[in-house]
Amino acid sequence: MRIVVPAGGIGGARFLRGLKATLGIVSGRESESAITVIGNTGDDITLFGLRVCPDLDTVMYTLGGGIDEERGWGRAEESFTVKEELAAYGMKPTWFGLGDRDTATHIVRSQMLAAGFPLSAVTEALCERWRPGVRLLPMTDDQVETHVVVEDGEGRRAIHFQEWWIRHRARLPAQKIVSVGAEESRPAPGVLEAVREADLVVLPPSNPVVSVGSVLGVPGIREALEEAVVVGVSPIIGGAPVRGMADACLAAIGVETSARAVAEHYGPGLLDGWLVDEADAGVEAAGIEVESRPLYMTDADATAGIARAALDLGLRIKERRG
Repeated sequence: MRIVVPAGGIGGARFLRGLKATLGIVSGRESESAITVIGNTGDDITLFGLRVCPDLDTVMYTLGGGIDEERGWGRAEESFTVKEELAAYGMKPTWFGLGDRDTATHIVRSQMLAAGFPLSAVTEALCERWRPGVRLLPMTDDQVETHVVVEDGEGRRAIHFQEWWIRHRARLPAQKIVSVGAEESRPAPGVLEAVREADLVVLPPSNPVVSVGSVLGVPGIREALEEAVVVGVSPIIGGAPVRGMADACLAAIGVETSARAVAEHYGPGLLDGWLVDEADAGVEAAGIEVESRPLYMTDADATAGIARAALDLGLRIKERRG
């Protein structure tokens, strides 16, 4: 099977680990199945002269065995000496913590980008070390950044998504979420081809606005996905995000925080099947086939079971279509 997964950070990466297990994909071994991940780069930011790609790195580290399992992001056994030294010099921002091990990745990436290599080639080179067992592609080689329009005591202004998410914990009400550079961007090499050749596309339980939504915002990607069979796993259970602050992002675009509303946000033009938790059993979305099962990724077996359910739903839809 050839599966394409447009993915964001922690939720997407953990789901991918379950999907690999379900398909029997083991890094370094031949497999009859293949997964192509279209990684969100809207969260990318330049800090201290280094280009940081949080979602690409989270997928790479998680699937390559280098992630901090408790936090879900950053490197395992991390230290923060560089961060402390930068703070001692009065360097800002202080709200984004680059770990020492993680900084090495950003240095390699930044040097390669400065030498003229596109992000897709840089990501491929980084994956040579981590061997995540999937083909990891950035959604675009062009610079796209998610910014958030807020208004507080400093007035109305746009700030980088990372500042809103990490520094302010999404507590500043977002008046608008803007994907800067998206309209002029193009899909990275291999993205559209992977979608066209896919047996199935699976939307993981990633943030529907700033993770999967950013991928869909690159011209040509959503249109390609609409030609495929697409099933999704709800990131909302019982009216609340499984993890993170997706509710703040949904509120910014006027979408209710519910499994039904997220399915309708994606729309039947994109989404063919939708997997919801048992807490949302009975949810209906016009034009979309909905099934329920436990969706908490409590351990490896539970996560693999969710991935299997998504595949089964998608394959049944595909078979009916002939």
